[in-house]
Amino acid sequence: MRMGHFVTQILDFLTGLGYWGIMLGLMIEIIPSEIVLAYAGYLVYRGEVNFTEAIIFGTIGGVIAQIFIYWIGRYGGRPFVEKYGKYIHLKPKHIDWAEDWFNRYGAGLIFTGRFIPVFRHAISIPAGMARMPFWKFVGLTTAAIIPWSILFVFLGHKVSDMGKDWHNIDEAAGPYTYTFLWAAVGLTALYFIYKILRRKKKK
Repeated sequence: MRMGHFVTQILDFLTGLGYWGIMLGLMIEIIPSEIVLAYAGYLVYRGEVNFTEAIIFGTIGGVIAQIFIYWIGRYGGRPFVEKYGKYIHLKPKHIDWAEDWFNRYGAGLIFTGRFIPVFRHAISIPAGMARMPFWKFVGLTTAAIIPWSILFVFLGHKVSDMGKDWHNIDEAAGPYTYTFLWAAVGLTALYFIYKILRRKKKK
C-alpha cells in the first residue's frame, strides 16, 4: 500500500492537529480510513498520541463520516446519490447492490456490512433512504467501527515497532483483514439464516 508524497503531506498535516486531525481525516476520508488509522498507530509508537484516545477520535470521525452518507440518502434521495455519489467513491451499481440487500435483510447489515470493502460505505445510503431510526443506525455503526479502528491503530503501531515502513501496512494487515472479512461473512450468513427462519415462522 505505497503512497505518494502528496498523500503523506496530507497525513502529516492532519496528524499535526493531534487527535482532532485523526478525527478529521476519517470524517472527510480523502484517504482510506485504514491508512489514516495505521498512521495514527505510527504516531502512537512515536509517543505523539495516546492509543486509547486515537481509537476514540478515530471512531468518532468514522461514525460522523457515515452519518453524512446516511443524511445524503435520507434527505437527498437516490437522484442526489446518483449525481454526486462518485465524489464519495460510490457508483450506482454499489447503491443498487446495497439497497437490494438492505431491503431484503434489514438493519443488521449496518453492522456486519462494515467489514466488507465498498459495501461498508454504500450500506449507509439505503439506511438513510429507508429512514432507519437515526440512533439505531449510529449505534450499529459505532459497534462496527470500534474494532476496525482498534485493528488498524494496533497494526500501525506493530509495524513501526518492528522497524518496518508503516506505508506497507497491507503486508501486516493482510492476515487480520482476511480474518475480519471472513468473520463478517460468517456473521452476515448467520444473520441471513436468522431472518429467513423468522420469515418462515411468521408465515
